[in-house]
Amino acid sequence: MQSTRQNKICRLIQQDMGDIFLREMKPVLGPSLVTVTQVRITPDLSIARIYVSIMVIGQGTKEGLLELIRANTSDLRRRLGMREGKQLRIIPQLEFYLDDSLDYIENIERLLKQ
Repeated sequence: MQSTRQNKICRLIQQDMGDIFLREMKPVLGPSLVTVTQVRITPDLSIARIYVSIMVIGQGTKEGLLELIRANTSDLRRRLGMREGKQLRIIPQLEFYLDDSLDYIENIERLLKQ
């Protein structure tokens, strides 16, 4: 169970990372849409696990875009640090994971319609 401090930091990271993907990473990611669905942080606040939902527009795959995001992790951490530098003493390491819960829900709905 996460503490109140962990929950506040998770919400803060989720909001800021969503804004970074929307506004600052557009040239890198292209026309695809990246949404931060969930953030989990370790009790010592050193690692943030960020779950993203990716909608691919045009060419490319979700896995390809996730690898591109992982390749730019240090830049994303720097951008996050510039936003949260006054609120967090140490900016956590970022780990990105693909959130496939929406695909799972769509699959269940498709199966129920059959």
